[in-house]
Amino acid sequence: MASATEIPFQQEPEPPDADGERAALDAYSRTVVGVAEALSPSVANLRVTRRGRGGQVPAGAGSGVVLTPDGFLLTSAHVVSGRSPRRGHATFVDGREFSFDIVGADPLSDLALLRADASDLVPATLGDAESLRPGQLVVAIGNPNGFAGSVTAGVVSGLGRSLPARAGRAVRVIDNVIQTDAALNPGNSGGALADSAARVVGVNTAVAGIGLGLAVPINVATRHVIGQLMSTGRVRRAYLGIAGGPRPLPPGGRRRFGARTGVEVVEVVDDSPAQRAGLRAEDLIVEVDGSAVTGVADLQRLMVADRIGATVAVTLLRGGRTLTLELVPAELPTG
Repeated sequence: MASATEIPFQQEPEPPDADGERAALDAYSRTVVGVAEALSPSVANLRVTRRGRGGQVPAGAGSGVVLTPDGFLLTSAHVVSGRSPRRGHATFVDGREFSFDIVGADPLSDLALLRADASDLVPATLGDAESLRPGQLVVAIGNPNGFAGSVTAGVVSGLGRSLPARAGRAVRVIDNVIQTDAALNPGNSGGALADSAARVVGVNTAVAGIGLGLAVPINVATRHVIGQLMSTGRVRRAYLGIAGGPRPLPPGGRRRFGARTGVEVVEVVDDSPAQRAGLRAEDLIVEVDGSAVTGVADLQRLMVADRIGATVAVTLLRGGRTLTLELVPAELPTG
């Protein structure tokens, strides 16, 4: 009887680029670990409370990002919303806990500013979301469980998204929202979205679907919001009193104004600055004080506090004619 032939085990040869793949993975891991180590001390777990019949009762939870060593923290407005919560506690990964007051909240940008009773916090470095590119590595850092921080990594999967926000009867669109596939865990709202250099480029705000998260960008507009909250505790915006949407300009308008679109007035609010100035439905707004208006976002960016009560020139197309109307914006009511 013939003996069985033993077939020796043969290990499959590694693909020629296996070392390169390992090196790339190590570099990726080192980047994420570096961002987490740099930013985790600057991200707090927030527990918001309000006064109830039996004393202070829970009113919300989330994460916050340290802005200054003396206790200013940035978070999402919806984390501190509710029936007048004014205080809470911030816990850091090193175990320290501080009480905080709510300095101010702006639901129309979904940003809020807190002031913790501390003097030696580790501030995060703010970046600029305008420099982000689709596919770029980002790291989401939150602190939903107090002592156990949460770190997820992914890429920028979309830019220029819009997110509707409401404050009372006022409705506004948050512009240039960042979309990422970095997983956002419960309690991550208000936490940091950072680039590979550990600069905070966004504040995590919502889960848009399976594997998709949204973050309010850190840019010129949001820095302005943060500054107003820090100085006055509120954000003032100008108000025209129209509902509108983008519409292509006719050929003559394109040639004259060098733009392809404007904002068509769909509705004029009764007793509003727009109505008093004579704006009508179907008017096509192309400029405000000489600044081009190609979409609703342009119009919103121009409606800053400095324009409240000041006369502005609104250039529009009406029935093939170009008109300029003078309008005095009022303050946007948010109650």
